[in-house]
Amino acid sequence: MSDTESDNEYDAIVVGGGAAGLSAALVLTRARRRVAVVDGGRPRNAPAAHMQGFLSRDGLPPAELVEMGRAEVTRYGGHLVEDTVSGVVRHEGPRFDVRLASGTTLATRRVIVATGLRDEIPDVAGAWDRWGRDLLHCPYCHGHEVRDEPLGVLGQGSGPVQHALLVRQWSPDVVLFTHGSTPTAEERQQLSARGIVVDDRPVRRLVVEDDELRGVELDDGSVVARRAVFVRPRFVPHSDLLVGLGCATGDDGWPVVDPTGATTVPGVWAAGNVANPRAQVITAAGEGSAAAIALNNDLVDEDVRHALTYATTEQGATT
Repeated sequence: MSDTESDNEYDAIVVGGGAAGLSAALVLTRARRRVAVVDGGRPRNAPAAHMQGFLSRDGLPPAELVEMGRAEVTRYGGHLVEDTVSGVVRHEGPRFDVRLASGTTLATRRVIVATGLRDEIPDVAGAWDRWGRDLLHCPYCHGHEVRDEPLGVLGQGSGPVQHALLVRQWSPDVVLFTHGSTPTAEERQQLSARGIVVDDRPVRRLVVEDDELRGVELDDGSVVARRAVFVRPRFVPHSDLLVGLGCATGDDGWPVVDPTGATTVPGVWAAGNVANPRAQVITAAGEGSAAAIALNNDLVDEDVRHALTYATTEQGATT
């Protein structure tokens, strides 16, 4: 093969350079595998100023974690490719051709997809401008930073009542804006028992002054003062590559994976939010590590099979 071809051949290609992808690449490069990480530089948590709940990295800006991870991967010989993947073709072996938007094709023995998910949030004026700042989705990630403040829960998406009851853990002043959702009588009793106010008026917009959330304006023009608002978005996995490869999805539309992240297509793993919508940064990193170990073990098995075949062939040639 030519030098150019060898430069484009890898043991594993990781698609996605967030916590899951970089963690997987770190494990594999330390296992002396030839690895490339392809990433387009659009992380889901970019709006967040800090990352919470990650042991030893609590409060670190997400971008700094990524930079630290990239430096670690390159230190062990990993290749970082700033591009996006337009498609992956599987061949027998298994072997894969990873096609990049730039026109380059990379060959690899195995693939880890760590492309994350996208958030679909309510169509409320000002929502996207505040997303990840004071319009929040995860109380475990952000609740401590707004503890004891007047908080709101926007009742659109899955489980707004349960979300409001959870947010109550961080503040005694919580308002659930139902915004079209319809809590049952039993749920209203639960909310009342916890001191959570229920406001059934439609939400018009988020009120922002001096680049800070000041309240929630309702359809009748009144404003309820709030310091932060929580909402459960609809999570949609960036799973086009997996679906294109033929990986099975469940009834909920999410990729089917085993505990190591292995998909139903041999040679393909998924790690982080692309397969697990509940994975926080620290969880995604762990899933990336688990996928990498399983992938490497699979390569070891293949290496042994090839060695046995070669040894048998050589033995036959000398007899």
